[in-house]
Amino acid sequence: MARTFALSRLSSRLFLPSTSCRQHAIFDHVRPTGLLFQTRARYSHSTEKISLQQRIEAISQDKAQLTTASGQHAVETAISQLDDGTLRVCSQENGTWTTQAWVKQAILLYFSLARMQVTELGPFTFHDKIPLKKNVREQGVRIVPPGTVRYGSFLERGCVVMPGYVNIGAYVGAETMVDTWATVGSCAQIGKQVHLSGGVGIGGVLEPAQASPIIVEDGAFIGSRCVVVEGVHIGAEAVLGAGVTLTASTPIIDVRGAQEVVIKGKVPPRAVVVPGTRAKVFPAGTYNLPCALIIGERTPSTDRKTSLNDVLRRFDVPV
Repeated sequence: MARTFALSRLSSRLFLPSTSCRQHAIFDHVRPTGLLFQTRARYSHSTEKISLQQRIEAISQDKAQLTTASGQHAVETAISQLDDGTLRVCSQENGTWTTQAWVKQAILLYFSLARMQVTELGPFTFHDKIPLKKNVREQGVRIVPPGTVRYGSFLERGCVVMPGYVNIGAYVGAETMVDTWATVGSCAQIGKQVHLSGGVGIGGVLEPAQASPIIVEDGAFIGSRCVVVEGVHIGAEAVLGAGVTLTASTPIIDVRGAQEVVIKGKVPPRAVVVPGTRAKVFPAGTYNLPCALIIGERTPSTDRKTSLNDVLRRFDVPV
């Protein structure tokens, strides 16, 4: 009996202080065994992620498993790994982006399990299911009040979040700026050295689970009040002028040649895009509907800031 008690105290010393889930525990009955499971999962990714995926998929099919300790631990582990960046909703390999539907399922299950809590920070009071992200100083991230970054998202070192918002499941690359009132929706994937200007709306895509999230690749510049939703993919170093709205069905028209080329859902790398309109005939008359126009291309350069400033001047792009 004494030996069991000693092992229990040793387990607590080894695992509880270093486990971020302890700071974000949302269940009254979370036990050290669950935290031990979570910590081990972080350090055994090659084996645990496979079994974790199978567990999450099984729980999604049978919600009754959420009432079990092992089911809750599986969901908590997935969200903890999203929070520390060891797990991503969508990742790129050999130029191809792959969406992990089971990770989105874990987020949806987490919403089902989470309980509403009141959080007070100075003069601010929040009432929500998802706590704020912790330990941002140690992670090298700057968040300017009242910027909000939710637990279960991940920001690489050097990110700056002005009074904006980053939702659960999102991944933001190193040295990216989330400017004032810009929002990064759930599961959005933002690359390195991206600038999301003031008021930019990057939509969230949680359902259906297999749907691709918004992807903004490295070095892209998204101008003020742009809206990017419905799984649109912005290529590396692309430039969107102020006010561009992109949905999955928005015509993106390349007007640089003698004949227009229309694409949808994806902006090519280094493309310079501005808002436009396109006439469409209806029974009541002809009306101009929003579209996006590719008017130029950003010159490849080792200095992204120089190439950006050059293209903004050359094409007189509003930002």
